[in-house]
Amino acid sequence: MLALDNTVVPESLLTLCRHINNTGGHAWLVGGCVRDLLLEMQPKDFDLEVYGMQPDALKTTLNMLGKTEFVGRHFGVFKLWLDQLEIDVAMPRSESKSGSGHRGFDIAIDPNLPPEKASLRRDFTINALMFDPLNNQIIDFHDGIKDIENRVLRHISNAFREDPLRPLRAMQFAARFRLNLHPDTAALCNSMFAEAETLSTERIWGEWQKWSHAAFPSYGLQALRVSGWLQRYPQFQALIDCPQPPRWHPEGDVWNHTLQVCDQAARIAAKNGLDDHTTEYLLFSSLCHDLGKPACTAPDESGNITSPGHSEAGIAPTKQFMRNIGAPDRLLQYIRPLILDHITHLHGEPTPRAVRRLAHRLEPTNIELWEMLVEADASGRAPAPPSRPAFSWLKQATVLNHHQAAPKPIITGKLLLKLGIAEPGPEMGDILKKAYAAQLEGAFDNSQSAITWLKTSSPAPQSAL
Repeated sequence: MLALDNTVVPESLLTLCRHINNTGGHAWLVGGCVRDLLLEMQPKDFDLEVYGMQPDALKTTLNMLGKTEFVGRHFGVFKLWLDQLEIDVAMPRSESKSGSGHRGFDIAIDPNLPPEKASLRRDFTINALMFDPLNNQIIDFHDGIKDIENRVLRHISNAFREDPLRPLRAMQFAARFRLNLHPDTAALCNSMFAEAETLSTERIWGEWQKWSHAAFPSYGLQALRVSGWLQRYPQFQALIDCPQPPRWHPEGDVWNHTLQVCDQAARIAAKNGLDDHTTEYLLFSSLCHDLGKPACTAPDESGNITSPGHSEAGIAPTKQFMRNIGAPDRLLQYIRPLILDHITHLHGEPTPRAVRRLAHRLEPTNIELWEMLVEADASGRAPAPPSRPAFSWLKQATVLNHHQAAPKPIITGKLLLKLGIAEPGPEMGDILKKAYAAQLEGAFDNSQSAITWLKTSSPAPQSAL
């Protein structure tokens, strides 16, 4: 049975709760921070709900402790900076639907609203938990603890349908906490699909971005499927029942493969301590790496299932998906080369020439991240064991110092000017382009051999040499 006591609550937060109690109010920790503390996870932020105090009295009380801003006047929310904490302090409120979309709500702030009624505006049972840290008391009006223990994501009431973002919130919560969507919640999400068009891309991207940092991304994708919201992303619906050769893919169709690859990518990102942006590059390239297979998969003359050209064919649906979710432009710039080259290791040995050329094609990303994608792809085939088939490429790239960046050009405009070969302009640009291609091919590997190449094999006018 999950339990909680105030020893896990920062002392400054306990001081705040005591101060509020001493001035006539009652403060409860609410929402995600209670859920996280129960799961022995460090909350990113703390939310308090204060009962029995009017807004002016609460503001006066908060100002006595630290810097305070009334950041959500319409919602009755203060932000308090106390020691190293940033705390959202809210008053109880009720919400009622008054229009379409996520902004169509009437808000009523009521300091005397019973907490069981205030909790009804929350989305899922796991996010409606309350904790009185001064009395070590958990309030659980909706069986949220039971749902956590049973790994179920369940809505609280039919008011859930008032915000069309909630099916996407279900996706990222399922992914973060390894939860299965309750059938009634899935049906309710399905009934909300018509309002999907009212969502801004900024809000959509926020949920997908959280998904990409989750430990169990496959659970989020499965939640999308059972809720009916996968139809918003036809690129992924097409993966369901798209066959693969059983010899290489014992896990089944491309959909099952993609689920496994995303989970492996999350594991690899955590193992390597990737930063936020790099984690997003790895997870979204894993998610999209086989989007070209439905268009390319067919039996060959021997009846074997093949998908020739699927790397290239996957770029168009990836672009469409990225636009749909409002992803930043940088994301596509990084994942596009990873997708295009995700099976390059199958077509030859990691010679120095091949490694240099690959490092160049992967810009602005690198072989180090590419090898992680290949590992995720190869390991997402359970019951087959995990593997790293491109590790020899990473080893060779590391020896050559090309694992984190493409080779820097040896022949530069500055060198051409110094040698009197060309002035800035189209002619110099043409020489530099051909010189770099020759460098990648292995024609030279240092300044002296580069100058020799310029004298014997370059496109520069021989009169200039």
